[in-house]
Amino acid sequence: MTQKHRCGWCIGDPLYEAYHDEEWGLPVYDDDTLFEFLILETFQAGLSWITVLRKRENFRKAFDNFNYKKIAKYNQNKIDDLLQDAGIIRNKLKINATVTNAQAFMKTQEEFGNFSNYIWGFVDGKPIKNAFEDYKKAPANTPLSDTISKDLKKRGFKFVGTTVIYAHMQATGMVNDHEVNCFRYHEV
Repeated sequence: MTQKHRCGWCIGDPLYEAYHDEEWGLPVYDDDTLFEFLILETFQAGLSWITVLRKRENFRKAFDNFNYKKIAKYNQNKIDDLLQDAGIIRNKLKINATVTNAQAFMKTQEEFGNFSNYIWGFVDGKPIKNAFEDYKKAPANTPLSDTISKDLKKRGFKFVGTTVIYAHMQATGMVNDHEVNCFRYHEV
């Protein structure tokens, strides 16, 4: 049986490989999933993605399955409980930002009909297809991620720097940064 070629960043860890094979780079137009990835990416800031991925199920439990309508209403007691939850990344600023981001997410939905219309509007609804032979050649950010980051910040979002936003764009398929010889490159 021939081994499928994967992007080099995921090789060797079954969780990473499954994430790569099943999710990463697949275009996401569903608001619930877009919100989940946005929050996970904000928690990833300054850490490795595998750290967040390993805690993903704990995040789902702790944050009401990423229900932004519930998260937007979190009070200080809930935030204090989250700060005690060893299953997630207990960063006070990022936890508070999650509440703020849920509120900003809903305001953006009101303005654009849904968040998907807003975020995908930056790429005219179609993924940007790059052609990197080695994942290490993919940028950490681009002028487009700079633009989106600035716009999100104007809308009240927190922890949405340009690198976080570019990672979000990669994860949700707004940009296809699979290596050209990766089996997923032509699938997504």
